[in-house]
Amino acid sequence: MEKLLEIDKVSFFYQTKKEEICALQDLTFSVDELEFASIAGPSGCGKTTVLSLIAGLLPASSGSILLGGEKVGKDNHEKIGYMFQRDHLFEWRTIWKNITLGIELQKPKDKDEKLEFARQLLQKYDLYGFQNRKPRELSGGMRQRVALIRTLVMQPMLLLLDEPFSALDFQTRLSVCDDVHSIIKSEKKTAILVTHDISEALSMSDKLVILSSRPATVKHIEMLNFNGETPLLRREDPKFGALFDFVWKKLTNENKTT
Repeated sequence: MEKLLEIDKVSFFYQTKKEEICALQDLTFSVDELEFASIAGPSGCGKTTVLSLIAGLLPASSGSILLGGEKVGKDNHEKIGYMFQRDHLFEWRTIWKNITLGIELQKPKDKDEKLEFARQLLQKYDLYGFQNRKPRELSGGMRQRVALIRTLVMQPMLLLLDEPFSALDFQTRLSVCDDVHSIIKSEKKTAILVTHDISEALSMSDKLVILSSRPATVKHIEMLNFNGETPLLRREDPKFGALFDFVWKKLTNENKTT
């Protein structure tokens, strides 16, 4: 596979009233086409900042970020789709109006093709019968599917997922992880997930990037190869527990506690 995203020696500084803070230092890793990567690290290390840099929402202080060989910036921001911690569905708009919001705002030249693609996605992922409903009428899991489809409608090259399951209860979270993973793989998309949940990162990913505490650097990169096609089945792999402990120690430098 070719590299879709290349992050090379990226550092990021920000200024407080008293001093300049280094949040990220010489960050280097890549993500291949069709790869699902996760980023894990201690709380406050700058995981969401990494996504903001990739999305072009923040400028890197030094280093380079390339998407498809081109520098990330305003000229190619539409090639990146972003799912936030909350689904950010507008309660006064129907599901169809929420899903087609990007088309409405950006007015792309291929508007009709994208609208047809939106209909196909609704049908494919069992939401077509809900297109005239309001978000409050849907379950948490269905809302997340709608949010993902809204992002996919614009056909981005790269999906950025910032703790998209954190607002869900544990049982729903497991089910939605399976749904989101299945949709991303079915639509042949490259994705990066930021999460505090080690099990979630391991079960969904092909690659896990572990960051150090701030200033964050890449502490370790683990390639993952579990048995099972879904995140739920991957959790049952005999290797899962040992790798969980390995990642825990990398993050905390101590043994897992119960």
